[in-house]
Amino acid sequence: MEGFFLGRQPILDRNQNLVAFELLFRQDETDEKASITNDLSASANVIINAYCQLGIQNVLGKQRGFINADPELVMSDIISLLPSKHVVLEIKETAIVTAEFMQRCKELKQKGYQFALDSIVAMNQKVEQLLPLVSVVKVNVLELEKAELSKLVAELNRWPVLLLALKVESREQENYCMQLGFQMFQGYYFAKPEVLTVKRADPGKLSLLKLLTLVMGDSDIEEIEKEFKHQPGLSYNLMRMVNSVANGLPQKINSIKQAIMIMGRKQLQRWVQLLLYTADQSNGNMSSALMQTAAARGKLMELIAAVERPHDKTHQERAFMVGILSLLDVVLGIEMQQIVDKLGIPDDMSQALLVREGRLGHELKLIEANEKGEVAVIQLILAGLGFLSLSELANIEIQAIGWANRIGEVAN
Repeated sequence: MEGFFLGRQPILDRNQNLVAFELLFRQDETDEKASITNDLSASANVIINAYCQLGIQNVLGKQRGFINADPELVMSDIISLLPSKHVVLEIKETAIVTAEFMQRCKELKQKGYQFALDSIVAMNQKVEQLLPLVSVVKVNVLELEKAELSKLVAELNRWPVLLLALKVESREQENYCMQLGFQMFQGYYFAKPEVLTVKRADPGKLSLLKLLTLVMGDSDIEEIEKEFKHQPGLSYNLMRMVNSVANGLPQKINSIKQAIMIMGRKQLQRWVQLLLYTADQSNGNMSSALMQTAAARGKLMELIAAVERPHDKTHQERAFMVGILSLLDVVLGIEMQQIVDKLGIPDDMSQALLVREGRLGHELKLIEANEKGEVAVIQLILAGLGFLSLSELANIEIQAIGWANRIGEVAN
């Protein structure tokens, strides 16, 4: 098996619900400007491994996956590995379009496959040739002035297609695209949304942060129980969850203290960390995308730490926490420094979260580069770490994503 990595970027609808992921495939030989042959090989590798090892459901959960489909991949038998209900095949305008390619796309469309036209900035003859095939058009909004974008949207609206705003990097861009009627959105503004820290911290989440502080510290069970009693909804969820997984026990759990003891401090800590990401009314369902990203980061950090130090469970747990906590400033709307101070976490974790330094910091940097498909940065960090190959990273990432999807289903 050749080396590859799999990155995912969330795609959201107008209500900021998570509706799909773009799957980013690369090999160690490729860069951002990969050749068609390497693109095909990289895509094939990931598709086959995702299916054979864990199944595409683990990679995508209930969402669709937008997959780069150059002509060579579309014409190949590999497509038969991709159930039509799971994927949207992305065609680039720069692709060499032949009569055979058009015929193949029509046949696949009749079999239920959906196509998207990727990174459009203007109408031209080739775009008009491909539009009858596609159900989604991804418009590169970063490359266009407002007037140009408005004109392009008006031209595209003549076709029965959904419009996806690609490379949305600011709230202003998102608002303008909303006004123009875009149905879907993708970009660093959503996938790495530090810009959202301007929102006010949700009081309920600050209470959860207090609870997390107690669980992570040396507080006794009575103190943790007392904090739960201040939050009836949380207590109910805890009891319900513990009872649902405690079928083998002779009797039902009927007290908060009993539930805490059965769950154990480590699992309770993980549960509270993930609860901080669950959707709240003030932020639509952006949090569902954030929760999945944070959960996948946590698990991937833990799995990387397990490769580095297989017998050091403490190191693995700290790595998990760094991954989970790395987006908490976005969710709470407060500076990471305040979170680090409040939780009183060890120096190596603080350095990782604040300035991406130290072993854990470099591993977090690796994961963030992977999310964005920054091939050169990934290769550099892997070389510096010295214990992880690109193919090993891809394998454990598929495990982490599958775990995060299952967690997301439970949380919803």
